[in-house]
Amino acid sequence: MVDVSIRELRNHGGDVVDRVARGERVTVTRSGKPVAELRPLGAGGVPVAELVRRRAHLPEVDPVALREDLDAVIDGSL
Repeated sequence: MVDVSIRELRNHGGDVVDRVARGERVTVTRSGKPVAELRPLGAGGVPVAELVRRRAHLPEVDPVALREDLDAVIDGSL
């Protein structure tokens, strides 16, 4: 992990963000003390084809039976 001062972040923000986009974690410091961390975001999500494939392996759900089970467990006065 690399430390970057707030001044450096202000003056070279684009360069710092480019480093983070390449996978680096950056700690932002103020007066030498860590105050924030910049890290790359995770992957953008699951492709639709993968979701369809996963759905094929899920059991069928009877919505009426599910509602009855929930009503039996949860206090309706809440």
